[in-house]
Amino acid sequence: MAQAAFAPEPAPQHTEPSFDVLRWHDEPWTAQLALDLLPETNGPKVEVLSGSVIVTPPAGIDHQSVERELPYVLHRAARKAGFWVYPEINVLSGDDLFIPDIAVLRKSGGGRTTVPIAEAVLLGEIVSPGNRRKDVIDRPREYAAAGVPFFLRVDLRNRVPTIALFELVDGEYRPLAAAAAGSIFAMREPFEFAIDPAELLDEEGPTDVAATDSAGGTS
Repeated sequence: MAQAAFAPEPAPQHTEPSFDVLRWHDEPWTAQLALDLLPETNGPKVEVLSGSVIVTPPAGIDHQSVERELPYVLHRAARKAGFWVYPEINVLSGDDLFIPDIAVLRKSGGGRTTVPIAEAVLLGEIVSPGNRRKDVIDRPREYAAAGVPFFLRVDLRNRVPTIALFELVDGEYRPLAAAAAGSIFAMREPFEFAIDPAELLDEEGPTDVAATDSAGGTS
């Protein structure tokens, strides 16, 4: 009896977005493909760069503290100048999909899933120990190539927060302002804003300790 010809197993068909697609999709990825096939997540970042999907697990607690505090205070200052500030939104740059830690936009992102990188006046990254090269070298280079006017970097090395602002000049970012914890970081462009970087980390001060003792008692 003749044997049936071998037929390759077809790729799974998914009725809704699933990370399982990462196991069988072997063609170059685009931002739109990732948005169509992968599920939304509040956990790891899922970005697309040069045809590849990049999955980054959640960062440490210090990183989360800065990402909670800084966009909030930046947004309050930015609104006075007509800008909008968001943490971790989908930013499209051609076929690439970036999720910067901080994005300052020229118009509201309300009601949208993605925004074009042309709407960004400033993009910012909080440097993580495991992604230092990406946050310090690779990502600002990509933002500069896309023409984003300003880049903001928050460095938490040795738990001493430092904020640095860079302006795009002749295709490269040039330092504009910088300050470490214990001094005041102040910028005038693209809007006025000032803060002591020390305010960005969660630390227990005398008030916190007293409140804890009052609530739980002391031995």
